Amino acid sequence: MQEYIYYNKQNLDFPLSEKILVTNNMIEYKDSDFIVSNTNLFNAELVADEIDFYIRNSQDTIADKIKNIEKLYDLNESRFDNAQDMTFSQDVEKKVLLICDESWKKEFIKKIVSNEFDLFHINENILKSITGSIGNLNVVVDDEDKDITLNVDQIIWFDMKDEGKKQSGCFDPLETSIDDVLAEVRANIANYEYRKFLSYDKTICQYHERRDETCAKCVEVCPTTTIVKDDENKHLHFSQIDCHGCGGCISVCPSGALDYTPSNRESIYAMSKFFNGHIPLIIPQKMNISSLEVALKENVLPFKIEGEKFLHESTLLTILQESGSQVVFYTDFLSKGTTDSISILNQIYQAKYQKDAILVAMNKEQLVDALEKVDFIDGSKYQLNDMSLRKRENFAIRLSKIVGEYNFGEVQTGPNVHYAKVEVNESNCTLCLSCVGACNVNAIFADAKDNTLRLNPSLCTSCGYCEASCPESDCLTIKRDVIELQPMWFKENILAQDKLFACIECGKEFATTKAVEKIAKIMSPIFANDPIKEKTLYCCETCKPKIMMKSYMANPTNYNNKQGIAI
Repeated sequence: MQEYIYYNKQNLDFPLSEKILVTNNMIEYKDSDFIVSNTNLFNAELVADEIDFYIRNSQDTIADKIKNIEKLYDLNESRFDNAQDMTFSQDVEKKVLLICDESWKKEFIKKIVSNEFDLFHINENILKSITGSIGNLNVVVDDEDKDITLNVDQIIWFDMKDEGKKQSGCFDPLETSIDDVLAEVRANIANYEYRKFLSYDKTICQYHERRDETCAKCVEVCPTTTIVKDDENKHLHFSQIDCHGCGGCISVCPSGALDYTPSNRESIYAMSKFFNGHIPLIIPQKMNISSLEVALKENVLPFKIEGEKFLHESTLLTILQESGSQVVFYTDFLSKGTTDSISILNQIYQAKYQKDAILVAMNKEQLVDALEKVDFIDGSKYQLNDMSLRKRENFAIRLSKIVGEYNFGEVQTGPNVHYAKVEVNESNCTLCLSCVGACNVNAIFADAKDNTLRLNPSLCTSCGYCEASCPESDCLTIKRDVIELQPMWFKENILAQDKLFACIECGKEFATTKAVEKIAKIMSPIFANDPIKEKTLYCCETCKPKIMMKSYMANPTNYNNKQGIAI
């Protein structure tokens, strides 16, 4: 496979790298395959129309343009190489459900060929529910007070309601046209493919198999039926075929249990390396820049991304620090998670550098203004050579580099991206370690060397499961929606400490002193008339039965043989 091709429509007045095949002849290469092209006129894995946008608008020197065009090709190849968005196919047959009134039905029938579809028709008022996915849709309708289920492959719904908008395989001709919808329905029957946009790590999911629901942000923001909660078992179920690939769930996932397969964390890390010495201009694929005329000052390097909603504080900080520059984000929409992430980073950068980190431009005028203001930030460059870090770990290490040994105050987080700090009333903590077992991101942990309960605040996701799991009253609380820009935020904080209690019989240390004293305080009044049992409260699990048996053997008449209690 030839890697790169450039369609030279405008007859460039300077040469490109020898790695790039330059042509103005579409026919000659129409059957060839490429990895990256500047146009969709060829069979290419990735189309990077930002290349022509850069050539047309950049104020770089010719020498720099030649190098940077090659860099844009290499950057896109890196995205292709690191992508994990596998493609699958789904059988879609000819069973089509038409939901509309009689007038729209007549208009629709005029557009189709006789017997082209196995066509069913209902009026919207008898529709009860839709489940399933394209190729396997189950529609329940009310037929004279009886529920009837129709099994269809696709649905054409005039003036479609929200229920249909969440399902794959549902189309509304009023949003485009009958002809456009028919073209899509026919294409799906011939060949329907879908991509796997999401990867999932249940071990750090803040919803998976927890007694209480502490997180389900991904379900809340999903515009389709891709992610569904199983509240009984506390499992998340994913229907990749229903996923639009918007990435909104990625940016609100607190722990990084969800990742975006077209541009996962490792891919972002690899691509960010190309921005060394450049000012990043991030542009979603949906943004039309084919005729956009703006001045790109020297060193500005544009890059188009898919699914702009997946960008979160960790990926954005990676791009910021690897480039050592502010970032311009040109988009007409910001997701909830990305909005919060930008707010967090701008607060951090204002505290340290007195500049915003991310300059958001939602129209051409704002883009022109942002491109005039954007610049490198002295001292902000940081290269982290570890692609394996989880979301919060990566963010914590990078943020600690910004903070250093100084105190820059606090950053407020939320309402969709949360950070927090666990606080413990040490006098009430027995070191039972219920909170440690509840934390699956290792923010709270125990150190057996000195019998301490410890916290790394920078890893806390603010899920609250430790608070719900703590059995003591007035013991563990959470300071929510805050990041403290000071060194101890990134270090192990001792929350509680205790001495181990030695068994009064054999001397083995078997529990914390506070735990033994708490149990003894509760049970001593109950065992007040039995000094042997009271003594066992201070014994290890091995000595307890020995003492009881020894007492019984010495004084068998004092025990009820059936019930085993003193009389």
